[in-house]
Amino acid sequence: MHSLVLMVLCAGLSFATSDSQDHNQETLMDNVLVLRVSHVHGSRIKVSLSCGEAYQDKPVFWKRNGVELTPALQGNRVTVLVREMNGGNYTCHLSPDGEYLNHTVILVQPDNRTVILEEISPEGGHIHCLAPNYNGSFHCSWTRTQHRSHAAVLLVKTNRYMDKIPCELEADGSGVICQDASCPYKEERHRITLTVYIHSYSRLEAYTRSFYLREIVKPEKLPNLRVSSGQVFSWDAPDSWDKPGSYFGLHFQIKVARIGHSCSSDKPILTNITEVRKYEVNITSRRYVFCVRAQDKHTLGPWSNWSQCTVNKSDVVC
Repeated sequence: MHSLVLMVLCAGLSFATSDSQDHNQETLMDNVLVLRVSHVHGSRIKVSLSCGEAYQDKPVFWKRNGVELTPALQGNRVTVLVREMNGGNYTCHLSPDGEYLNHTVILVQPDNRTVILEEISPEGGHIHCLAPNYNGSFHCSWTRTQHRSHAAVLLVKTNRYMDKIPCELEADGSGVICQDASCPYKEERHRITLTVYIHSYSRLEAYTRSFYLREIVKPEKLPNLRVSSGQVFSWDAPDSWDKPGSYFGLHFQIKVARIGHSCSSDKPILTNITEVRKYEVNITSRRYVFCVRAQDKHTLGPWSNWSQCTVNKSDVVC
């Protein structure tokens, strides 16, 4: 895991003109110019680049992705033609093989199709976020599609209304851990908005997820599940869950499944909801699977993963 550190160099000025007006441009961050297009196919956008005022009277030469352009492109201010997805990293130098001076990365962002990240579901979008409690720490993750596994995260922006939320990018670029400074006892008036900018070569895509913390709080798996007095099961609240329990209340779903079946069985022997951390199973069978999971009883957010015990007559494994 490492801090989200992206290109931070002195930016040259960048302006864009085009044969077509069906696009707009934005300097997303230092040295990164984004061309947003409605339709990539057939697009031709003229972009004016400047190496910087400090090099106004210097013999400036330009390269694209480290390769000298043909015909040669020379001068402090130049115009390049970006066809469809053919952006790139334009660098300026004192001579064809001389000292590096500055650069502008040109990325193209189509607005009619996304291909870099897998969609979780039509309702869930492309970014999955969870928090173990209300202390403000949360984790968001995403999955690259098979053919875009090389795609790299360029920038992550996270905020709640006007307040920025710091995040750290995971080492493999597949998620972030963020820390919201809001008090856990404070009512949420504004949603958290997280936007991930990720690029595959010169293609840029932006994915946004907006949520209240209460919508993504998922208690951790219930610990210390045990059985006593025959068929009386008990368990503890997760150590990570906020206290006091009277304010951050949990309730628990009980499911008893046939032995050999999982806790996700859609044909259980019985199901129930309780607010106490104890449950007596009153069934005649001595062979079953006892399952329990937790949910914030006030917000009805995500359920925890199941904790379970397998009962096979006198043999109980939890």
